[in-house]
Amino acid sequence: MPSTPKVSVVIPTFARPELVSRAVRSALAQTVTDIEVIVVVDGPDEETGKALAEIGDPRLRTVELPGKGGAPNARNTGVREARAPWTALLDDDDEWLPTKLAVQLELARSATVGSPILASRLINKTPRAQFVMPRRLPEPGEPICEYLTLRRGLFHGDGFIQTSTIMAPTELLRRVPFTVGLRRQQELDWTVRAISHPDVELLIAAEPLVLWHQDEDRPRISLSSPWEAQLEWLRGIRPLITPRAYAAITMSIISSMAAPTRSFRVFRLLLADARRHGRPGLVDYLTFVQIWLLPPQLRHRVRDRILGRGRRVGPASPGQPLSPEPGAETGRRAPAGTATGATGIAGSLTSTGTAGSAGAAGIGADVRR
Repeated sequence: MPSTPKVSVVIPTFARPELVSRAVRSALAQTVTDIEVIVVVDGPDEETGKALAEIGDPRLRTVELPGKGGAPNARNTGVREARAPWTALLDDDDEWLPTKLAVQLELARSATVGSPILASRLINKTPRAQFVMPRRLPEPGEPICEYLTLRRGLFHGDGFIQTSTIMAPTELLRRVPFTVGLRRQQELDWTVRAISHPDVELLIAAEPLVLWHQDEDRPRISLSSPWEAQLEWLRGIRPLITPRAYAAITMSIISSMAAPTRSFRVFRLLLADARRHGRPGLVDYLTFVQIWLLPPQLRHRVRDRILGRGRRVGPASPGQPLSPEPGAETGRRAPAGTATGATGIAGSLTSTGTAGSAGAAGIGADVRR
């Protein structure tokens, strides 16, 4: 292995040896071969250690933590171990297409600041269908926090970022670590804080470069995350996002967590909070009402019908990823000038607010469906 690889790949995992082996192989199969792959095992896990040893690639190394600390802590540990100038994040239940790192390294050449965050579209694979996300890329001058949180329809959003799409300077990931203990909205929280720095911008590759596996019967630890903790988190990042984004998160994402309480007190509290600190639009109010009135499964069925998710898209072959939806842009930069103070910050969105995939061990993507 060269003394200094081009990219360090960090994969947190626990007790999912088959899944993490698949993820590791997709990283090792990149057309950019000058890499290191660091798997951070979140606690003692003999089976995962055996599975990784069988891969037998000198570019792979394993770091085993003495106890469970959660995905953000495992990612931070991997970043501290990284030797490359760039670090790419990969969740243990996802895969990369072979050109993922090559495309992002090339995209980095167009950066106008010193610390660009590189993301991409992805192929969302569910038992029902597979389709490309995000539906569109940012428009010129659009605040990225609003791109990633505001809705144009009642049952879905357009913007999106997910952990396995992210590559960033290792120095930036050390300067702005993931928040340990945060169980949901991990990408949103990290990107909001990172892009508030003046030397950071978000660049999104138009082509899908990641396979995002959503096994819908897989346990999702963050579904149990209390809405109160998420509201406290949102209030903490309020200086970094616009009032419109604040209202959208409160009335969509957090309301989806709180709606199962069927509590009129909670309903009024969230509505009042969104109006006090945010600037709701008509779609926010309609979304809020339908979240509280419609059962989640019915909302999901309506959403899927609207998005046409029952129509399967043909599988991608290496070098030939799925095309974005008709009319999608070819690529867009998130302007650094919209990323400070209350004028606009990047983040990530759950289109229905049911976020969080981590497996039983608490490691994995902050899933948005």
